Amino acid sequence: MKIKIKKLKENAKLPKYHHPGDVGMDLYSMEEYTVKPGERHYFYHGFALEFPEGYAAIVKDKSSISKAGLHSMGGVFDAGFRGEYNTLLVNLSDESYTVEVGDKVAQLVIFPVAISELEEVDELGNSSRGLGGFGSTGRK
Repeated sequence: MKIKIKKLKENAKLPKYHHPGDVGMDLYSMEEYTVKPGERHYFYHGFALEFPEGYAAIVKDKSSISKAGLHSMGGVFDAGFRGEYNTLLVNLSDESYTVEVGDKVAQLVIFPVAISELEEVDELGNSSRGLGGFGSTGRK
């Protein structure tokens, strides 16, 4: 599938796959910033995308940053969005973490999605799980 990309800032490093078969394109920081414990910070990437309806671009964690306690928050971009892509990171660790210009901060995955039509009903059908939530399958 071809996706159109527009560079919005001259110094933007465009996302890319690093290995054949990778599903996530690396997203790069355009700034140096130290994320303190408990702090959230938006990292803007300097590009916009265009892709067909029926798909979504979703920002996911990079394992290298996750190991340091940083986690991406939110990050669902709809097909109709034409603004600048960004990553909101939160530092869940007890130590500050410095992101340098050009560091990988997250990855972008393009997913096919079902656009659903909701139908309000009075009752839902039965299932084997029923109302079971967390722990519904037991500990083993």
